[in-house]
Amino acid sequence: MRMYISELFKPKEIGKTLGAILGTLVYAFGLNTFINPLGLYTGGVMGVSQIIRTILIDFLHLPIGNLNLVGIIFYLINFPLFFVAYKTMGKMFFARTMVVVASTSLFLTIIPVPQTFILANDTLAGCLIGAILCGVGAGFTLMMGACGGGTDIIGIYLIKKNGNMSIGKVNLFLNFFLYMTCFLLFDVKIVIYSILVSAIASIAMDKVHTQNINVEVTIITKVDMKSLQNEIMNHFDRGITKWVTKGAYTEDNSEILYIVLSKYEVSSLRRMVHKHDPNAFIVTKEGVWVEGNYIKKL
Repeated sequence: MRMYISELFKPKEIGKTLGAILGTLVYAFGLNTFINPLGLYTGGVMGVSQIIRTILIDFLHLPIGNLNLVGIIFYLINFPLFFVAYKTMGKMFFARTMVVVASTSLFLTIIPVPQTFILANDTLAGCLIGAILCGVGAGFTLMMGACGGGTDIIGIYLIKKNGNMSIGKVNLFLNFFLYMTCFLLFDVKIVIYSILVSAIASIAMDKVHTQNINVEVTIITKVDMKSLQNEIMNHFDRGITKWVTKGAYTEDNSEILYIVLSKYEVSSLRRMVHKHDPNAFIVTKEGVWVEGNYIKKL
């Protein structure tokens, strides 16, 4: 395990590792600055950690002073999930996830929770800003090749089983049971605003986590593209379908290349195509539904 952790900080990987840690910082800032002061719950394992914290302090009156227990509880709950993650994730993804969970716990512990909400009585604004920050931070962490632990680990496992699943959808599904518990313990207003936070954060996360968005790309070219085909298959590990066609207006022979990949990969594909044929005609369509032998990359 130590070997994988050391690999994360080599030159070719350190950018993604630091980017993932930055994502956890944004997430922790949004949670501690906007969500926690309102007494709201984000959902997932973090929501469970918040509920346990509330029970320990408000119901059992545990004397902890100003220490924020959420980060510590979050890490303890994630610890047994590491063993599941080790079996389901790639080794580098798993190692980076361990670093992310540790940094999330650290930032949640050291970033102070304001005693009074900075937006006065504007609860809705706090929900929106906090949820967007949490969702963007979590999505950016995923984009860097890691996850925030908890239900993200479960979500990634299900994505590997069902390519049309997303982590945001998994969080929304699992949060139903969490908020039923909140409904029994807390005020209905808290439950409603907490559900709003969870929904907005899930949408923001899926928007940032562009690997989760399938894109259909059609390339029309008059140039022999065998070299491009080989580069695409070697670089993306994706299959290509092609047709030999003829233009209706020019009567010139051409080729159509068809490929489905993630939105995260599209910009690299465009650069490849323009390198081989600057005049190639490229059509993209986002959010397509894919079944069959399609690799869902994370």
